[in-house]
Amino acid sequence: MELDERKLKILQAVIKTYLETGEPVGSRTISKMPDLNLSSATIRNEMADLEELGYIIQPHTSAGRIPSDAGYRLYVDQMMAEKALKREEEEERQEEHDALLAKVDRLEHLLQQVAKVLAYNTNYATMVTAPNYKNTKVKFIQLSQVDEQQLLAVIVVEGNVIKNKMIKVEEPLANDELLKFNVLLNSFLTGLSLQEINLELIQTMKQQAGMHAVLLEHIFEGVMDAVRSAEELEVYTSGANNILKYPELGDANKASELLEVLEEKKALNQLIESTGDDADNQYGIQVYIGDETPIQTMNDCSLVTATYELEEGVRGKIGIIGPKRMDYDKVVTTLKNLTNELDTIFKNKT
Repeated sequence: MELDERKLKILQAVIKTYLETGEPVGSRTISKMPDLNLSSATIRNEMADLEELGYIIQPHTSAGRIPSDAGYRLYVDQMMAEKALKREEEEERQEEHDALLAKVDRLEHLLQQVAKVLAYNTNYATMVTAPNYKNTKVKFIQLSQVDEQQLLAVIVVEGNVIKNKMIKVEEPLANDELLKFNVLLNSFLTGLSLQEINLELIQTMKQQAGMHAVLLEHIFEGVMDAVRSAEELEVYTSGANNILKYPELGDANKASELLEVLEEKKALNQLIESTGDDADNQYGIQVYIGDETPIQTMNDCSLVTATYELEEGVRGKIGIIGPKRMDYDKVVTTLKNLTNELDTIFKNKT
């Protein structure tokens, strides 16, 4: 027999309470549950019906009941059905997630998309940092003539991070001269970090540039600026307005301060650099609650961070900011799944 919603709720309450306590469950105990909002008399009548239907039994003369095998079977079947439905919904969300991520290629676009998807799925504010490179090595340099007075330098560094730099020139270069500069720069600089580029190397390059030594100097400075910018911590954010949905964070002053943190690069850098990595944690997940957060204006918030790895020793961070009553289980699970997915994406790109 299919149970109506009220009987089903009472049966679930009996089973859950019995699983927790191991003691027969009475109508008085069930009536105290706020989500039922039923009198003891109504619950007694419903429990009598459930007993008659064979879903609960009375082990002895006390008023308490315990689940029968049929009751457990109904409970388990319902639970599994709910989990299957939840799994289908999660798979649908994952497919949407994968579809969004599949549309992006360059690293910065990928990380921007990750921040947006994460904010949408959690309904909190999110931030994602680009990998923190140290001693970044040059992978490839390409010079192109934009017009008579400008060159475009495209510099690819470790992690396939791409930086563009416009370089002013006094006169246009012929195609063969441009080709020589590209060969010269890549021959000497590919595989080197800024720290490995010394005056002796620069002098050798200038000698090879001959009459274009001064121009090489300008190009070289532009390339080095681009490499330095690749080493700066880049932070992508999304969902800042989600913070305003929570009454405890909606006070004008608090909201203003929080939004300022999420919009100011300096404040975000301070926030990220103040959070460490948990070496004993596979995902580098750390949870900061209230006063534990590194920035005073976030004392009414919680921050959960995770670490992803682009390649060995090259890491970035993902952070979720919400009220102290955030759904920690969902947030931690989401971050674990996301870091696994990023690992897969990065491995496939290498």
